[in-house]
Amino acid sequence: MTDAKTLAYINMYAVLGTLENLCALDENARAILTNKKPISICFDVKDGPAATITFKNGRCRMEDGVGPCDIRIPFSSCEKFNGMIDGTVMPIPSKGFTHIGFLLKQFTKLTDLLTAYMRPDPADLKDKRFFDISTSLMFYTIAVAIAQIGNQDEIGKFSAHNMVDGDILMSIKDGPKATICVRNHHLITVKKATDSPRALMEFSTIELARQLFDGQVNSVACIGEGKITMGGMISMIDNMNRILDLVGLYLA
Repeated sequence: MTDAKTLAYINMYAVLGTLENLCALDENARAILTNKKPISICFDVKDGPAATITFKNGRCRMEDGVGPCDIRIPFSSCEKFNGMIDGTVMPIPSKGFTHIGFLLKQFTKLTDLLTAYMRPDPADLKDKRFFDISTSLMFYTIAVAIAQIGNQDEIGKFSAHNMVDGDILMSIKDGPKATICVRNHHLITVKKATDSPRALMEFSTIELARQLFDGQVNSVACIGEGKITMGGMISMIDNMNRILDLVGLYLA
């Protein structure tokens, strides 16, 4: 079973938050924002997450909370916000109607491009660059989703409660890296490596990571074959993997 509030946090920080990485990795995403004045959008969910995304110089940056913005879009519930993400609810701004063109054009193009990478046509994955970007974006989305599930989902919180303080380095060899920071059983994902992980998990290749993300190979078998390297405080990895098992349910 999935929880609407947990899904809203995942949709905010793991899905929309991946727009940061999309703009960093894909020149087509940057081109959508070229020659556009800086603009910020605040998504504010009642009894749920709130974040402000700023688009500037072909890049974008998400900040937690309600910040200064050009466009503000409130949602009366987590279910309504989730509906916007799955395309069943039309967002209505409470501020910034003069910028509605950006929402309907550039922002929609960006989210459509993100969807193309996150739910790709198998034929597109035959292109190596597309494959690498798609898998990297999936990696970042999953890494952030782990923290949201550990903080919001009741089963996820149980696993987080059993994690000691410290940083878990999650990485793809020669590829993207992320750090799951555990402090007092609260999880935060930072989309870069830590210099002093207390535990680590590394996938040997980006192709292996993709197979795992798509459920094509068994993680236990990969560990036995040395294709996944684990080290440090293994109990942290065990509990993180329990949370990771829930990610597929929410991102399905």
